[in-house]
Amino acid sequence: MGRNRYTARTLIKLLAEKNVTTILEQLKFYKKAHKKDREYQLWQEGIKPKLIQSENMMLRYIDYIHNNPLKRGYVDEAKHWRYSSVRDHEGVKGLLDIERCW
Repeated sequence: MGRNRYTARTLIKLLAEKNVTTILEQLKFYKKAHKKDREYQLWQEGIKPKLIQSENMMLRYIDYIHNNPLKRGYVDEAKHWRYSSVRDHEGVKGLLDIERCW
């Protein structure tokens, strides 16, 4: 069994044990109609994890993430996105703590 499948089953089992029905109902609602082999959809289709193999690769992904709100038109500058770590990368304390050791 793949890691994604194992993680999904484990999380769904935990949500069921804790009776977190709101999230379970959302996962059921967003399940694709053609997926007959499951009751819930945890992972977005087409998303595959990638192994970060270098600092350069990590910085490219960070830059990509920082620019997503800008590309979607939510803000005029990436650092204006309230929860972005771009502020920390520019030397300004952001709202959320970030991990810099990778």
